[in-house]
Amino acid sequence: MYIVAIAWFYVAILMAVAEATHSTGTLLGGIITFVLYGVLPLALVLYVMGTPARRRAIKARETAELQAAQRASVMAPDAGAEAASDAVAPVRKEV
Repeated sequence: MYIVAIAWFYVAILMAVAEATHSTGTLLGGIITFVLYGVLPLALVLYVMGTPARRRAIKARETAELQAAQRASVMAPDAGAEAASDAVAPVRKEV
């Protein structure tokens, strides 16, 4: 995946240099060429291609948090539970 990104970056740099050094080209044109043909599309492609890795990382982090919470609940069974109260509900008088 990264070899394509490196090649794309290289071609974008060469296009920007060609634009800037051409007799009718300008430095601003070279910068705009580099940003519009190189940086923005490359950022988009790398973001989309990195989505599965981000999902795996999020899933692994959630699994680790769940396992940590389960280990903590085994160590302290009353941790986070409600306060102890009467087991029998109070009886109300009828009106």
